[in-house]
Amino acid sequence: MKTLVTGATGFLGGALTRRLHSMGWQVTALGRNPEKLNQLEDDGIQTVRADISKKNEVTASFSDVELVFHCAALPSPWGGFEKFYQANVIGTRNVVQACMEKNVKRLVYVSTPSLYFDYSSRMGVKENDPLPEPISHYAHTKRLAEEEVDKGFEQGLAVVSIRPRALFGEGDTVIFPRLIPRLQSGRLPILGDGENVVDLTYIQNVVDALLLCAESPINTLGKTYNITNDEPVKLWKLIERICDELGYPHPSRRISYKTANTAASTLEFLYSLIPYSPEPPLTRVSVSMMANNTTLDISAAKAELGYQPKVSVEEGVQRFLKWWKEKN
Repeated sequence: MKTLVTGATGFLGGALTRRLHSMGWQVTALGRNPEKLNQLEDDGIQTVRADISKKNEVTASFSDVELVFHCAALPSPWGGFEKFYQANVIGTRNVVQACMEKNVKRLVYVSTPSLYFDYSSRMGVKENDPLPEPISHYAHTKRLAEEEVDKGFEQGLAVVSIRPRALFGEGDTVIFPRLIPRLQSGRLPILGDGENVVDLTYIQNVVDALLLCAESPINTLGKTYNITNDEPVKLWKLIERICDELGYPHPSRRISYKTANTAASTLEFLYSLIPYSPEPPLTRVSVSMMANNTTLDISAAKAELGYQPKVSVEEGVQRFLKWWKEKN
């Protein structure tokens, strides 16, 4: 099957592209990072350098494609709204329109469970639970992007979407790589009571879910599915596990959620006054993610997609740490 992956130079898109290639699929990797595109080419994968916010570049890339995985996005807890809008909303609109113009048989879209969060603990969140006001530009624009996907479905595009929670594993550039330097320096305090429970998802389990979406039955079209490892873990116990493996001291200093959130609010205000508005060392989004309970209900994905996470959190962490040690 002739397949195209957007965001193929990113964490998830890259893992998916390499899996498809290993399975013998005819896959084209679309991305903007020339170094990572070169690495994919070295592995024998066809690549296209394109900016998804530019419709002509997207449409030209979709010729003779049967299946599209739209993994490209701008994910960040901080940044100007326009950048998020161009990447996440305009980019998705362009992908949807190109799929319809080029008669793509199916689009598989990667959304985010950030749509569910409201600076409070939420357990067992289902796909059809009411959505709160978005807590970040990322969540806001991904919600608007889902609306673009819904419009495509209403106009006849076959599409299935997923909301995978907290991806980690070999090649991770977001979660653990941002955390480990602070653990190494001993500067990371425990935010909240240290007992909060969270869902994570090992990267190859998400790739499995995407492959299931590519060939899922007709009753799944137009739907969105939560994806996790389905084994909630105590976040700070996991952090201690990583510290033990890497030889770092456990975080011991504690800061209440209220204090941390107030500090993050102040930092966000101060950093917004700086030209180019760099990301502050602490944001309200990151405080909420580190201090609150966050789990999703994945019963729909199990029942309708046949999704079952194959790699446990523990095995995934072992694989990540092995990769991290070899890399560093």
